[in-house]
Amino acid sequence: MDRVTAEELPEYAERVLEVAELIPAGRVMTYGDVAEWLGEGGPRQVGRVMALYGGAVPWWRVVRADGVLLPGHELRALGHYRQEGTPLREAPRTAEGHVPRLDMRRARWDGGEGSGGGGSGGAARAMAHR
Repeated sequence: MDRVTAEELPEYAERVLEVAELIPAGRVMTYGDVAEWLGEGGPRQVGRVMALYGGAVPWWRVVRADGVLLPGHELRALGHYRQEGTPLREAPRTAEGHVPRLDMRRARWDGGEGSGGGGSGGAARAMAHR
């Protein structure tokens, strides 16, 4: 994919990518969390932005709410998660491919200053503090 210049990047996409860059190493936000943080769009719109333009930002930190690793990019993402110390839940031996999931309870970032646990509504709380 060709690199998109700032002039060509849609405003919403630019805002999504800025949020992705704010997420600390070892933490994640869901597609829905990012949309809630922005107060605009939804998980599908955020996912589309990440699919089209996310290669230049820490894309592995914007994830599905169920903690399943991005299909087709599991091994690359897993390498980043292990390097950053992102909390994972090891897959049961019966799981196909034995690929772990993110431990969303521990890995989710609520947008706050510290690295404390997030959870549902965390992005809304963070927005209230901005």
